[in-house]
Amino acid sequence: MEKNIITDKITGDKIIHAKHDSGLDIYICEMEGYSSVEALFGTKYGSVNTMFKMAQDKEYTVVPEGIAHFLEHKLFENEDCDVFELYAKTGASGNAFTSFDKTAYLFSCTKNYQESLKILLDFVQAPYFTQETVDKEQGIIGQEIQMTNDNPEWRVFFNMLRCMYHNHPVKIDIVGTIESIAQINADLLYKCYYTFYNLNNMVLSIAGNIKADEVLEICDKCLKPCEDKGLETVFPDEPESVVKSEITEKQPVGASIFNIGYKCKPESGKERLEKVMAASVAADILSDPSTEMYQKLLKEGIINSSFGTEVFTGDGYFTVIFSGESDSPDVIRDTVSDEIDRIIKEGIDEELFGRIKKSNYGGLIRELNNVEAVANLMMNSHMDGVGPYDTIEVLSKLKSSDVLDFMKNELRKDRRVMSVIERTV
Repeated sequence: MEKNIITDKITGDKIIHAKHDSGLDIYICEMEGYSSVEALFGTKYGSVNTMFKMAQDKEYTVVPEGIAHFLEHKLFENEDCDVFELYAKTGASGNAFTSFDKTAYLFSCTKNYQESLKILLDFVQAPYFTQETVDKEQGIIGQEIQMTNDNPEWRVFFNMLRCMYHNHPVKIDIVGTIESIAQINADLLYKCYYTFYNLNNMVLSIAGNIKADEVLEICDKCLKPCEDKGLETVFPDEPESVVKSEITEKQPVGASIFNIGYKCKPESGKERLEKVMAASVAADILSDPSTEMYQKLLKEGIINSSFGTEVFTGDGYFTVIFSGESDSPDVIRDTVSDEIDRIIKEGIDEELFGRIKKSNYGGLIRELNNVEAVANLMMNSHMDGVGPYDTIEVLSKLKSSDVLDFMKNELRKDRRVMSVIERTV
């Protein structure tokens, strides 16, 4: 087993990284003085991974939309009992999630982390699917699909993505559709499992009141050797243009809600991280409550405290989103665009840039004192192809000119879309 210590040059924080003989990457952060433990066992497999092949395959396999999420649900059931019953005996709280580009199984606890870690490693490596249980799950997830379809925040977001992306599967709901999950069977689940749940495509991240030697000893006992089969995922070609600039839907909501998104050029690895930092600071500059633009919109009643921003990115997609409640989203769209034009022409307020950069930097440092945040940081950075402390380093080097360049190159009107859920009167 290869082991090395990753140290943050700025804060002195340390993480142990081990490449286990099974193929699994393991990240461990011993946090002395903390009482809790957070562990995540994740695979780089999400809703966008609908086309893939192994090194020995001649053709790509295409699977139904929503199968990654479906597989996550089914993995909690084994032949003998439900996994949550096992966690109940150790006092741990277990959960899982599927996102666009990853699936993770996790637990948090304050005692017996060793036994809970064994449960986590064991059940994720022991798939058990039958057509009978698959048929049952199709009904359960069908209800979940209906619930998300009725969720206005979910709909306004995916309507925006469908306006933005021509071909990339990020525009498809994580849970799939009623039609797509009807195509899922036990054989397909096993195929996806043995493709993406290969330990060479996975990572274990654990932080808190733990001992690295204990964690690695448990891994030695529980992990099954895996051959790296050369997994390759592919995405359809995606043009730079958007599908259409606007979509509006009426629903019985208390207040109209909107997503205004800018379709940006996707990146990967360190380049993506640098772009995320520039995009995040750019979005914060445009939405900071101290600015003249924000105060004007607020006083006129066009925005309220729900107004916010997000940088949404992954394999093959990158979007900056402005969202909130408003009966005049077109005014917000045009005002934000005018502000972008003004900043590009006049330059960035250096005092505002410095304050936002320091605020974001402070937030990153604070997260290093949060067990859950550290565990997620280690997993996410590994899957993104960067080091766990690279975000702090990249932000510390960020210049206002980098943010200005991002605004010029990426926050363009021709790549802007607006999605609105209007309240019915």
